Amino acid sequence: MVRNGGRLLVECLIALGATKSFGVPGESYLAVLDALHDTHGKLDYVLCRNEGGAAFMASAYGKLTGTPGICFVTRGPGVTNASIGVHTAMQDSSPMILFVGQVGTDMKGREAFQEIDYRAVFGTVAKWAVEIDDVSRLPEIVARAWTTALTGRPGPVVIALPEDMLTTLTEAPPLGGPAAIFEPAPSADALASALGLLAGAERPLLLMGGANWTTEGRAALQSFAEASDIPVVAAFRYQDQFDNHAPVFVGEAGVGMVAHVRNLIREADVILAVNVRFGEMTTDGYTLLSVPVPRQKLIHVHGSDREIGKIYVPTIGIHAGPNAFAKALTPVKGTWAEWRAAARKAYEGTFAAPVQPGPVDMVAVSAWLRETLPADVILTNGAGNFTVWPNKFFKFGPEARLLAPQSGAMGYGLPAAVAAKVAFPQRTVVCFAGDGDFQMNCQELGTAMQAGAQPIVLILNNGIYGTIRAHQERHYPARVSGTSLENPDFVTLAKAYGFHAERVESTADFGAAFGRALGSATGAVLDIAISPEALTPRQTLSQMRDAALSSQKAKA
Repeated sequence: MVRNGGRLLVECLIALGATKSFGVPGESYLAVLDALHDTHGKLDYVLCRNEGGAAFMASAYGKLTGTPGICFVTRGPGVTNASIGVHTAMQDSSPMILFVGQVGTDMKGREAFQEIDYRAVFGTVAKWAVEIDDVSRLPEIVARAWTTALTGRPGPVVIALPEDMLTTLTEAPPLGGPAAIFEPAPSADALASALGLLAGAERPLLLMGGANWTTEGRAALQSFAEASDIPVVAAFRYQDQFDNHAPVFVGEAGVGMVAHVRNLIREADVILAVNVRFGEMTTDGYTLLSVPVPRQKLIHVHGSDREIGKIYVPTIGIHAGPNAFAKALTPVKGTWAEWRAAARKAYEGTFAAPVQPGPVDMVAVSAWLRETLPADVILTNGAGNFTVWPNKFFKFGPEARLLAPQSGAMGYGLPAAVAAKVAFPQRTVVCFAGDGDFQMNCQELGTAMQAGAQPIVLILNNGIYGTIRAHQERHYPARVSGTSLENPDFVTLAKAYGFHAERVESTADFGAAFGRALGSATGAVLDIAISPEALTPRQTLSQMRDAALSSQKAKA
């Protein structure tokens, strides 16, 4: 059968198992849009309002489902908008494939209209960047991209599609399906060495992360940790990958790291790190473990050989997928019961915080949400001080999920929530957003409306860029510059997009307002009045400023 490159591409994606895609249309890939006209129910196209939002959705979809999030954007301005999602997918280790239109092959290298060298631009951002130069090779390239996005350390792939490659006819057959690729498993010797090192520990710690866990792998890791009574710490924003209600779970190593987690990592004598890439936040700026050789004995297990020894020289490095490794573990015994129990007690204590100043107290709201939200809730957030509430004041059970960017990208939360509703329409999805964060991608309410994928959005509205204001007050106290916001009427804005919306002016009003949001068939936006003083759970804005001013006077 003869078909053009655009139709061949779409047929290959359907054969690989893709069912959803996100994008903003462009004339550079009209042949793909034409092919998608006939694929409703097989490969749906979610029409987005900005390429950045579309790429965030694809990244979040890949993180949530474990299959590559598919994104289509046009060349030049379109793909540069989408670059934020590629960067986020890379730092999140989320499988994603970004398809981007390109000038025809006959115009390449002339700086034609909106031309970009995609290999050069995305070569250090994506896992792989490639351009189709022969339509008959399209199935080969797409198959490799799918495998590349999923295996080792998952991540994003960028594929440039010259216009003539999409319109050229070919007899090349589409793919028949994806390759069945199994995770690398640990060798018997490697496993015995790791378990022996753990058994000889006095203060062992299990550090886990990554998005490519299966239900069976997570259960196996939890069974091992509980049978061995070893405390478990989640890497930055991966606390949803381990049951927080388990007695061995003791917290998250991330931004705003609480003291007991910092001390656990620093004082552990053996750390079993599974599926962790050792980012800046998880290591507290690479200070908790010495670079390159940690004081702690480190067992580093990862599905990508490129992650092992990238920063830290491990005592034992094991090239194995997280699920295969977890299933191979057998319990170890030691004398660390008090070490684990003390850590769990400290974790439970982190949920207590002072009453927050201002109209709505997020300590009380978070406690209410912990008791009320369904077991399979999906929480999302972008970036800002407000993320402390979904990240530090919620307990994720085995069915709950968190979509939050390791890249610290503002504006991720709303697109991620839309993607979650696209993937799981029946589940409750709650997006936490600051007022500044929300306005980075608030136009994606239109995407949610059109796709019938409306989440509940909580806008924590304090009229400032909170994270930057906090740094500003600590380093340049009482010199406010560029961090105060004048906001639109968020309720009116949300209603214009067909959402139920209301303003929450007091803590006592939140429960009823959330109940109405939960019962709405149109999704909901709750504009929550937060005081700028309630910038962190345990230190007010004024206290930050006063502490910084006192420090300056002491140094003068």
